[in-house]
Amino acid sequence: MNALASRLDRLLQPRSTRSRILLAGWFSFLDGEVTAGDALAERAVRTALDRIGLAHDTAWSPGFVPGGPSLDRVRPRDYEHLLFVCGPVHGRQVAELHQQFAHCRRTAVGVSVVDRSDPAVRGFHRVVARDGFGGVPLPDLAAQAPALPGPPVVGVALTHGQGEYAGRRLHDEVAGLLLPWLAAQDCARVEADTRLAHRDWRHSATPDAYLALLRRLDLVVTDRLHGLALALRVGVPAVAVDPVRGGAKVSAQARVLRWPALLAGESFSEERLDHWWRWCLSSAGRAAAGRRARLLARSRSE
Repeated sequence: MNALASRLDRLLQPRSTRSRILLAGWFSFLDGEVTAGDALAERAVRTALDRIGLAHDTAWSPGFVPGGPSLDRVRPRDYEHLLFVCGPVHGRQVAELHQQFAHCRRTAVGVSVVDRSDPAVRGFHRVVARDGFGGVPLPDLAAQAPALPGPPVVGVALTHGQGEYAGRRLHDEVAGLLLPWLAAQDCARVEADTRLAHRDWRHSATPDAYLALLRRLDLVVTDRLHGLALALRVGVPAVAVDPVRGGAKVSAQARVLRWPALLAGESFSEERLDHWWRWCLSSAGRAAAGRRARLLARSRSE
């Protein structure tokens, strides 16, 4: 039993043999927000409860997990304990939990205490604070969550300009299908706009900085010529969509580089995107991008 599991085992006493626990936090509130730290803290507590064999559910905001257990959908009487995880313990929404789950034993773990006299704080039977409650600060629960294999890191390089193509432009239509599809993929998305800027921290200031960013990616999704060419220059696979009806410079560059993961803006689909996504992230796709990088490197040295 690890340290967190042992602590929760003690905190959740007394309990019946059929005890069930509801995990909640700011990630549970409809107008709250779900941060990576919140989700990792929830995972740490959930894993610890599994370790000590305690049944539990998590109440997620319906805006984050539609149709899942939420504070509005669960039956409070089904639970013996309410375990509030992570975030600051303050305000009306937290205080209302004490009324909704009045019959439960209520415990807060891994939280920040701003005002010890706040009814949101005083309503808990036990508070194990990471800070603000006196004593030595504790490590945040997110740092204790078990690590899982990370999804791919994907750079997104799109353009909404290129007015020179006039009636052949499909840029808005491409983005309209591509961005919702991207949002549904299990990946870490990074904006990788090819534009440079010295006074905007969101953009690289030099081309070498941009290439350094690309080297750290697993995949680039782009409708820009340079999004494709520079990704392949550093050996990173790219899913490219040509946003010009009939094909233009993106298609031409894909032909020059003999890169197969190209889709036409007027006819691409989620099924085709899925196909090339899988190929680019496969060993075959990575090897193909590596070969293009070596060919381009040789051409620069000639």
